[in-house]
Amino acid sequence: MSRVRRAARLSAALLAVLLVTVCAVACGARRGPAPIAVSAIAEPQAQLLAELYASALRFYGSAAQVRVADDPLAGLDSGESTVVPGLTGRLLERFEPDAPARSDVQVYRSLLAALPEGVAAGDYTTAAEDKPALAATDPEAAAWGRDVSGFARRCPAVTVGAVAGVVHPASVGTCALPRARVFGSAAQLFAALPAGGVNVAWTSTAAPGVPSDVVVLSDKTSLIRAENVVPLYRRNVLSESQVLALNEIAGVLDTGSLADMRRKVAEGVDPAAVAGQWLEAHPLGTSN
Repeated sequence: MSRVRRAARLSAALLAVLLVTVCAVACGARRGPAPIAVSAIAEPQAQLLAELYASALRFYGSAAQVRVADDPLAGLDSGESTVVPGLTGRLLERFEPDAPARSDVQVYRSLLAALPEGVAAGDYTTAAEDKPALAATDPEAAAWGRDVSGFARRCPAVTVGAVAGVVHPASVGTCALPRARVFGSAAQLFAALPAGGVNVAWTSTAAPGVPSDVVVLSDKTSLIRAENVVPLYRRNVLSESQVLALNEIAGVLDTGSLADMRRKVAEGVDPAAVAGQWLEAHPLGTSN
């Protein structure tokens, strides 16, 4: 009887191990693939773009997770990142610093040619940009025809202002700008315009909080390099439907929406909540 009992206990133990193994495999299958890693640096505006593309992937049924990385682009090579959103001009600067392209189409095409093997780019947002822009009082802007081209003809004689830590061009077209006067905040910078402390102030086309009495100069001849939103992703990792989900953002996002979302994030609203609210108000798949 003892042998029979030992055999029975051994059989029961083997059955238990088998059941645990089967359950582990089955439960793992039910959990599905790991979420797509959409990476960005730990900066609110970068996080906002990452949340937009993660929301687009979720909208079409793919699990996606925003991850913070010191160097998201390096993560595309290592596999730690699957999708990395950014701005076309800055990305081109990373991959080909000496590229001369400035217009949105030229910058995007140059970026495609400069991408390393294994990395691809989705569609860029033709209607949404966040590139450096010059702002001035109405009389100053009128004297320059309200466009950067008019300013560039007189730029050596102007005083330029910028917020500390904000990257801006050192030249406009062929005109090298004088060293910018640095301010601690955008409010201080814009207050210096009517006071005569500076003639022009660096801002960006999607910057929130630009005063209504300040004119942001247009750039009809693309003297300042384009900065349109674009997603980079690892080749041969995403499915066709997932790439299409990323490309959907290009059809609905515009500069006004981007500026409004940036304002909310600057006011302290969580970037994920801002992106989710925008997507609810602008459903994907309705742009065509």
